[in-house]
Amino acid sequence: MSVESSAEASSMAQGLRLVRLVADREIRGRQLLGVSQLAAELDMDQSRVSRLAQELCDLGLLERADRGPFRTGPRFFTLAASLNTGWVRQAKTELEALVAALGLRARLSVPDGFRVVLLRASSNDAVPGSFVKPGMVTPVWCTGAGRALLWDLDRPGLDALLGGVNFVGIGGPGAAHTTAEVWELMERDRAAGYIAADQEFEHEVVELAVPVRDPAGGITAALSVLGIRAELGSGAAAAAVALHGAAERLRASPAAG
Repeated sequence: MSVESSAEASSMAQGLRLVRLVADREIRGRQLLGVSQLAAELDMDQSRVSRLAQELCDLGLLERADRGPFRTGPRFFTLAASLNTGWVRQAKTELEALVAALGLRARLSVPDGFRVVLLRASSNDAVPGSFVKPGMVTPVWCTGAGRALLWDLDRPGLDALLGGVNFVGIGGPGAAHTTAEVWELMERDRAAGYIAADQEFEHEVVELAVPVRDPAGGITAALSVLGIRAELGSGAAAAAVALHGAAERLRASPAAG
């Protein structure tokens, strides 16, 4: 990614960490924190936390009275409620069903330009101490979920989306390093009917993914399962069938789209 794009992605991730910390402390009934304490908890520069917190207050995700500690703002509750309605709520059940059927980790992700934001993860994926948490940001071009979100793009659209990306040093040994290579992978996987990202983001990890569409046919999210190569074995086709079934059920959800 370009320096500007990389900084933007970093700001998003840091902002999500900040909101998550404030919300977790409030939910658990723990002492609320000010800027210096938040900076210490997050191991971030105090001036950086101050700027991010102000931006989050402006968005209504956090609030602060008389320079006191931060708490969650009104917009946070609107967003949190949206995660427990309609197809997103149903996704939790579908993710756990995929775990039970396949023995793999499962995720629901949504697009954010050339990035992918994790919306939900299965219970065997989001374990204590793991970096895998809702809000995690990954590249769109070298993850299974990300490439599933690219499914409908034609070549000019892909070129426009990835035009400013610096591919160097990002992803695993199977990652594409040019837009042309991304296109070749997409052409291959469209023919198969599902995305198979073999070591594209992490060593020895395979991620299979399919798009989740709204009732009108537009892509709103990606559903994926991940496992090490030995776990997946020759079961990719069967896993893809399970993924497509779950994606169709989400599409049929009353509140989909």
